[in-house]
Order: sequence, then structure tokens, then C-alpha cells
Amino acid sequence: MKVKTFLSSGASRRARAATVVAALATVSALVTPTAMASADAKPTAAQLAQVGDAVLTADVGGTAWYTDKASGKVVVTADSTVSAAEINKIRKAAGAQSGALQINRTPGKFSRLIAGGEAITSSGARCSLGFNVRNSAGTNFALTAGHCTSGRSSWSIGTAVPGQTVFPTYDHGVIQHSNPAASDGRVYLYNGTYRDIVNAGSPTVGTRIERSGSTTGYRTGTVTGLNATVNYGNGQLVYNTIQTNACAQPGDSGGPLFAGNTAYGLLSGGSGNCTTGGTTFYEPVTRPLSLYGLSVF
Repeated sequence: MKVKTFLSSGASRRARAATVVAALATVSALVTPTAMASADAKPTAAQLAQVGDAVLTADVGGTAWYTDKASGKVVVTADSTVSAAEINKIRKAAGAQSGALQINRTPGKFSRLIAGGEAITSSGARCSLGFNVRNSAGTNFALTAGHCTSGRSSWSIGTAVPGQTVFPTYDHGVIQHSNPAASDGRVYLYNGTYRDIVNAGSPTVGTRIERSGSTTGYRTGTVTGLNATVNYGNGQLVYNTIQTNACAQPGDSGGPLFAGNTAYGLLSGGSGNCTTGGTTFYEPVTRPLSLYGLSVF
């Protein structure tokens, strides 16, 4: 006699229910990693732009920021004057995208690094010459920071060119040499030697750089960010700067940023000093060169 196994209808329903539960569990297991991956996705370029706009809207003096596309973060550097409440103001302005913020602290206060003294001087102020340049007609000029030449036309080396001082927004100024023969296309390294500058370009993040200034002499460092916006306070913002970890102090403003024989920038400002270190920002030298038809030599 053939033996059959019979399953009651109630048991059958329980079995079907168990099968459905198992199937749902399987679907859940398949869906969960996808949901997690979505949560971990990097912000889009548009979202990062919104975060940058939010930092600008927060308008906290003593901050600088740039977008790091590799990490998917807007990197904000805050000097020692920025309070925890102001950091929270920035985060609040970013709203739902605040997770895309990376807040870094730096010692000291962002300033335009200008002091009374010597080097290139005007009205008791001292800055540093950036690069000597010339136009297509062979006329010699000097580049320095715009916050140096702003409101100061007469300098120890010549006269600021009308209409070629920009600060804020950008930070460059052009001075026409009163004695063209005295202009030297090299950079002084403060050890008795000079570096010939033969071209201009743009660095990348991680580029090893050099800088020279009338207060602290020759220093080196690394490019840590590009297209950084610096908020010096009181509505004084400078855009698209090169951020580095090379130190500087008042009087170094306008000095050259370079690597090898290539010119990169003009010192705008920063924080810290050359004892404890700091953060510095540079006007890209390609901007005034392009705007005014100038070239290094």
C-alpha cells in the first residue's frame, strides 16, 4: 500500500506564510546595501556649490573655503577669532547639506599682512614686490598685492597704475617702475642668491611651493587648496585664491609664490607666523598677467 503524507490546510497556510516571510527577508537583504550606498554617496557638484554659497551667505570673517571634489567636501578653514557659534551659523546655513562641510582650525587671525617699514614702501606702509613684469612695448612694471596699492599711488619703486589695483574681490596691484633699469626679473632667496623666473602657471593641490617676502625671507610649503575664498571681514572677500601651508608675516604681502622657475601667485594674506606656522592665501599671478597683457621675464 502506498503511504501518503498529508498536510492539513492550516499547516499549508503556515508554510506559505513562512515562505513569504523568507522571501521578504531575502528582498530586504538585497535592498539594504543599495540604501546604504545611497546614503554614503558624495554630494553632486551642484550640491557642493550650494554649500559654498551657504558659507558665503553666513558671512563669517576669519574664514576661507574651497571645494575639494576628490573628497566631496567644502573645506572651511577658520582662524582663532571664529567662535563655536559662528561655526554653527555656517553649518545652519548649509542646512541639509551640512554633512558636506569639513571645518579646519588654524592659529592666529587672517589679515592682509601689511606693516610699516621698508622694502617697497608708501605712506609708512611696507609690502613686498611680487614679480617684475613687462608689457608688449617693453615697459617694466612690478606686481604686488592690491590691498597694498589700494589708496596708495606713490611707492618707493614707482607709481601705481590707475585702474590696475583690485581689492577686494581679487588682490593685485601694478606699479610702473620709475627706474626701469632697476627691475630684476628674478626672485631674491634671502641667502645671497636669486631665482630666475621664466614663465607663469597654475599649481595643483600637493604642489611643493616656495615663497619670498621682506619680513620672513625665503620659505617653503605645499598647496593645500585651490579656488579658496577668503573672508577678511568688513565685506573684504577675495575669491579664487591659492591656499598653502607656507608661513608669512606682516610686510610679506604681495610677495611671490613660485616653484622652480615658474611664477604662481602674490601673497594676499593669512594667519599664524613663521614660528608656529600658519595658513596663507595667494592671488593667482596669471590673473593680472592676463588682464593687463603682462609677462614675466
